[in-house]
Amino acid sequence: MKYRTYSVSKRNKQPLLDFMLSSLSKCGCTILHHSPSDEAPFRVTFEAPDGERMGIVAYAFLANSRKTRNRPGDEHRFQVKYGSNDGQLHEVWQDPFELYTTLFLGINLERSVFIGADPSLHNPTPFFMSIEFKEDNASEILDKNWTHWERQKRSTTGLEEPVEVLVGGTEESFLGYVRFERAAKGLDQGHRALLADKIGELKSTSISEPTLSIPVFPQQIVLHTLTEEFELSHSEILDLIHSAPRLKMAVRGWVAEAHLQRYLSTVPGITECLSLKGDGRPDLAIRYRGSHLLYLECKNVLRRTYSDGLPRVDFQRTRASKSDPCSRYYRPDEFEILAACLHPCTEKWEFSFTLTRDLSPHAKCEGRLSNNVRVDSKWSPDPLPVITRAVE
Repeated sequence: MKYRTYSVSKRNKQPLLDFMLSSLSKCGCTILHHSPSDEAPFRVTFEAPDGERMGIVAYAFLANSRKTRNRPGDEHRFQVKYGSNDGQLHEVWQDPFELYTTLFLGINLERSVFIGADPSLHNPTPFFMSIEFKEDNASEILDKNWTHWERQKRSTTGLEEPVEVLVGGTEESFLGYVRFERAAKGLDQGHRALLADKIGELKSTSISEPTLSIPVFPQQIVLHTLTEEFELSHSEILDLIHSAPRLKMAVRGWVAEAHLQRYLSTVPGITECLSLKGDGRPDLAIRYRGSHLLYLECKNVLRRTYSDGLPRVDFQRTRASKSDPCSRYYRPDEFEILAACLHPCTEKWEFSFTLTRDLSPHAKCEGRLSNNVRVDSKWSPDPLPVITRAVE
């Protein structure tokens, strides 16, 4: 295991490590080993009640509600900081072998609660930065033992950053939190919230792993090359994916696109439907009745809808160029059609479509599209009207 460690104050950090160790013990775990409290991030290995051996690497910080000048009175926060503020971005380590689960969290020792941020969304991270939440969130954690909510803030440039789903829990839900982050690694924020809801519905920290349904595609008559490479049958490969939650989560990242491609391939008039690979490229390209290639981007909606029940798309990239903060937002000429996958809201693999030229422009970034997208009556569940307008 190779990851950067930081020297920290034992006096300040020992209570945070003690909280996690105590929480795991209250969940029925047996602690096998932990790193010293003067070295961050903390590394802990333990045996769960079901006998599974697990490990965490925890970037843990103190959360509090100390009053701060010019800040809301009901605000809580935790400062993400190790060492000096050197202005550099630091890697939030993720185990490539999936043996350890990375946690990125704040711990309020007075209330005995934790607040978990998405490690993937904060990789890399500056030291330092502040993650804020509200008194209502802290109270809801104590009331429900496990909850989640959306957080969105503005960057130093005044532009909105991507929506982030924070989770929170008490000591009794800490093992469930570890399993949640193991399963949620790399998920978009809509499915992160959906997974958090599923854990809330289970109301148990002894679950083997939270899961969401993955579709099983019909077996092909011709053997896939993977069956030859893995020397396993189709059914054995599918059984393997089904039995390995972390593998299932990795596959789910491509499921919305696979469903969209399969659906569009059945639409009358579409003669070609290609999946495009590579960073910075749209997801799909299609031809309609011999047209030029039309490019489509597929985005999952967020779990929480607008107050009128309409789905929302946080339509922006996770990262922006340092030299151009507006590069986070899409240009209307990058692809012709935006497809919104409604699964995080409906738990069905269904879509709605619109032309990018019909989307609102960004209020501050000229030539860019707004990141706040409402899937309203202007969108169409039938792609044909949108496609025919795109080729006009």
